[in-house]
Amino acid sequence: DAERRMHPLYAVGGAAEWRWKRAMPQIYFNPQTPEEQYAEYWRGLAQQTLDQQLESKLRLNTQLAHNIMLFIGDGMSIPTITAGRVYLGGEEKQFAFEQFPYVGLSKTYCANMQVADSACTATAYLGGVKANYGTIGVTAAVQMKDCVAQAQSVNQVASIAAWAQSQGMATGMITTTSVTHASPAGVYAHIANRNWESDADVLADNADPSVCPDIAAQLIASDVGRNLNVIMGGGRQNFLPKSARDVSGAPGSRLDGRNLIEEWQRQHTNSAHFVQTRRELLGLTNQTSRVLGLFAPYHMAYHLDADAEEQPTLEEMVQAALGILERQSAGRGYFLFVEGGRIDHGHHDTLALRAIDETAEFDKSVRWARQHSSVEDTLIVVTSDHSHTMSLAGYSSRKNDIFGINDGQLAADDLPYATLSYANGPGYNSNYLKEDGVIKRKNLRSINMKNKDFKFPTAVPLESETHGGDDVAVFASGPYSQLFTGVYEQNFIPHAMAYASCLSDKRSMCLDTGISRRQR
Repeated sequence: DAERRMHPLYAVGGAAEWRWKRAMPQIYFNPQTPEEQYAEYWRGLAQQTLDQQLESKLRLNTQLAHNIMLFIGDGMSIPTITAGRVYLGGEEKQFAFEQFPYVGLSKTYCANMQVADSACTATAYLGGVKANYGTIGVTAAVQMKDCVAQAQSVNQVASIAAWAQSQGMATGMITTTSVTHASPAGVYAHIANRNWESDADVLADNADPSVCPDIAAQLIASDVGRNLNVIMGGGRQNFLPKSARDVSGAPGSRLDGRNLIEEWQRQHTNSAHFVQTRRELLGLTNQTSRVLGLFAPYHMAYHLDADAEEQPTLEEMVQAALGILERQSAGRGYFLFVEGGRIDHGHHDTLALRAIDETAEFDKSVRWARQHSSVEDTLIVVTSDHSHTMSLAGYSSRKNDIFGINDGQLAADDLPYATLSYANGPGYNSNYLKEDGVIKRKNLRSINMKNKDFKFPTAVPLESETHGGDDVAVFASGPYSQLFTGVYEQNFIPHAMAYASCLSDKRSMCLDTGISRRQR
């Protein structure tokens, strides 16, 4: 009885097998192709995969990684990837990055927390050092909101973008969040509180912006930020004084009166351009040496909500960035950081449809980048900063709507349950009701779960769903991508990228020019 309870059977293909009493109507196996019914199909598929594995792994690519691209799917947990495949068209589908030859697992915890945030993780995968929750670009000697400790250079951690710039490489960063948000800030900032995005935020915590400059100010004034060839994302409000309004009419947030956009423009030549719309971005000429693209007052809109005429896609931003970086690298190569940041935001609001659609958009940018770069000299690493609590559960049939109800069984209350659900978050209130003093689940059959604003069910009520503490996947393609296999600490990632590209103190195996690797 216990075995049957844990592993219910179903009638499939017309066979009259024992079925758990709460099973849904009979599930029929409808193969994608008739061949799936035969062993030869699966054996042939396995042989094809074996051939691909042998071809990709018998010859190790130990060439210099002339260029490096790091793609971060913020909050892109392994269940997010799995659900995303079904969204693409079926369980057997693959994202472009899943076709990379080397895969590993990254341990994401902060120096002081079991479950990480996007700040401490940015310090790990960009700076190579584990840090405390809520801090960016500083060591674990800096506690949250410790302005004085932030200002001490001994506590500041240089990112791989800084290492790349020191070797004369062109550099850039792209995000769908504000460019001052936690993940992109790891490229250039040293901050004791990830929320100090403008001077107003620093002052609100009774800290001194002259001692601990805000993130937006660091992007414009720091060595790394000032030397970035490409900056794209949202966040105009953090660069404008409170008295000013941006192109959308939204007010700035700065209290120091500074217009950081104008400061950036004065720093650079006429070949540097500030753009605010898709049209302006796509209109940049081949003479462009630098671009500051701020496409929203704060975060860019979700892909499902975006005005396609006004807001560029992540893929379009990557296309524009690579054109600039390739021209400006002058043969020294480039480093590009790309973040699909709103995957995370969708999960926090238990908006699974939005989160998974953002994952699909993120993958388009990876696919384009890999197709338009050489696997012989360009290393691409795709990973996540942390996971989320979304799970994919139940015994649904193949091709069942990933955003719908489980079609294999009913719950103990004789109501259907969602295939996707969260351990905690705001979806609790939208999926439960109280009748006669008793809390009951709503009947999901009467709810449009494919509405992009539907909050998926949660077990614990919270205003915002939390991150998860499980490992995240790392996918790699290009020179020395074999280094990214195995299970390792997240802070290993930039050290492996630096070794592949002969950066910073990883140059002991390299010629002084930084262009060629010595033979061992």
